Parts: sequence; structure tokens; C-alpha cells
Amino acid sequence: MPRASREKSRPSVFWPLAAVIAPLIALVFKLEIEGAEKLPREGAYVIAPNHYSEADPLAVALAVWKAGRAPRFMAKESLFRVPVLGWILRVTGMVPVARSSSAASARQTLETSEMLVRDGRGVIVYPEGTLTRDPDLWPMRGKTGAVRLALADGIPVIPMAHWGCQQVMPRYGKLRLWPLRRRVRVLFGDPVDLSSVQSDAQTPNLTVATDLVMADIAALLSQLRDEPAPATRWNPADHGQKETGRLEP
Repeated sequence: MPRASREKSRPSVFWPLAAVIAPLIALVFKLEIEGAEKLPREGAYVIAPNHYSEADPLAVALAVWKAGRAPRFMAKESLFRVPVLGWILRVTGMVPVARSSSAASARQTLETSEMLVRDGRGVIVYPEGTLTRDPDLWPMRGKTGAVRLALADGIPVIPMAHWGCQQVMPRYGKLRLWPLRRRVRVLFGDPVDLSSVQSDAQTPNLTVATDLVMADIAALLSQLRDEPAPATRWNPADHGQKETGRLEP
């Protein structure tokens, strides 16, 4: 199926920009993708990947592009007001995230989910909200944004894990472009089973739902790393760390 038939109402600028940018990203990352067939061929979805390098959004975007869907991310609302960058974010269909208040965030979540369902688009949401604080780069405790967005309109959550981007840019480290074409393995999983929290549509347990998503992401990463994931996910609060912003040594 051609890409043109997979995305409804896509921005006309998106695909030409992606056609230029994707080969450049491919010079940096040599992706090995498994499970791409689990990404819906059409309709709305939320992709939930792990996050351990400032460079991994490039690998995630390229993997989703190679799977035939538009890699649209949730981005901070303030970025949309930056000259040029804001224009690029808007014309490529990126989704602004409101952080002004919980009421504003909840309202925007509902509006965004309705837009995704209406237009048959997908969005990439990092459930950790920032780079993992786990010293071994395993997924840490997640935030509820991804499941909140998905549960609002019954959108599937597709877990995704990747490993290898730290060779190009270690967490809070320096960019290492040479040698080119560093190996990055990507694994898409089956949609997360959220039926246990969807039974009560009025008050779904977002924390439980988020834990289910994070467990699936960790299991996928465990396959890629060929080692067991920690039994308990890292909680920044237990280690005196802030949950957002740059991790201080």
C-alpha cells in the first residue's frame, strides 16, 4: 500500500521534507527493524518508545517512516511559538503539549485524541516524559500522558523499544558521528492490552495503564539487550532526582 493512502489529511509539506531528511538520518543510524507490521496500516494510534538519548527521536522517526507512517511527535507548546521552528512543527503535523495547568492539559488531550481519530493519524509520545534516569538506561517510571491520550478515544498504544542510539550520543554526552551508520535495533510490539482499565470508562486507572505500557516497553528492550529488565522501574523521587529537565551528575 503506498504511503499516500495511509495518512488522511496529511500536511502537503510533510512528505517532501521527510524525503530529504530521512536519507540524512540513515547516514547516522543503520536501523534493523522488527515488528513493523504491528504498526496499524491506517487509522489513529499512539507509539510509546523508550527514551535514553537526545538522538533517539531521530531513530524513532526514521523507523516509523520506514514502517510507512508519518512520525509525528508530541512537542512542548512553547516550541510552536519559535520562529521558523514553530512553522515546521505546524506544517508537519506535530502535536503541541499544554503544560500550563492540569485542566488545560486534560482538555487538550481530549481535543488531540478526537483529531487523531478524525484524521486517522498517529502520534509518538515518550511515556517517561524525559530521558530515563535509570543508570543502566532501562525505562523508568512512566507518566500518564500516552495512556490518557489513547483512552480518551480508544486509540491503540503500540509499545516500541530501540537500542544503540547511545553509541551516537550518550545520555547528556557529546555527539559522535563517526563512524557512520551505527547499528540501532528497533522492535515494535503488539498493542498494549488496556482492557482491564477500560472497563470503567468514567474513571480509568491511568497509573495502572501506564505501568502496563512501561512493562511492555521494558520487555521489548529486554529482548533487544538479551538481558532481563529490572523487576522494579527506577523512580526518580526515590533517588532525590527531578522528573524533568537535565539530569545533574
